[in-house]
Amino acid sequence: MKINDRKEIVMPQGILGTHAICQLGILVNDLEATGKRYAEFFGVDLPPVIHSGEPERVKVVYNGHPSDATCLMMFFNLGSLQIELIQPDEKPSVWRDDLTRRGEGLHHIAFQVKDSNNKAKEMDAAGYTLRMVGDYGDNSGCFHYMDTEETLKMTIELLESYPKGVN
Repeated sequence: MKINDRKEIVMPQGILGTHAICQLGILVNDLEATGKRYAEFFGVDLPPVIHSGEPERVKVVYNGHPSDATCLMMFFNLGSLQIELIQPDEKPSVWRDDLTRRGEGLHHIAFQVKDSNNKAKEMDAAGYTLRMVGDYGDNSGCFHYMDTEETLKMTIELLESYPKGVN
């Protein structure tokens, strides 16, 4: 903790440059059934099912190798926090491997960052390796899943949304 020139307390921002969690990602086997339970619990409408996008558009790279992995997702926007339900296909991905290994449940916490490629490099330099990277299916941003399981007991996702008109 530091105090700036205006005598305000300034919290250090760490590697990511932010403390604001924007999303919790949860792996599920049955998106429709789990989504209905979440909608009922929160008292909200069931969000639409979204396909992650065609592999040639999303360009997933998993553990350094191209992957045709896709998933189905449902997003619950709850104030400043989004809950993402993820049902992966059977192809190699961080989602499939983690669902097979650990089962359903919390997969990642996500942070909206600027310059996600450099943030991923900074995290790698700090000992957190890149597990999977890809583009949003609608060409509006990208994601990086970083391996923080040994120390933080989960995956950290870096999300970068591009300004409209920038691809």
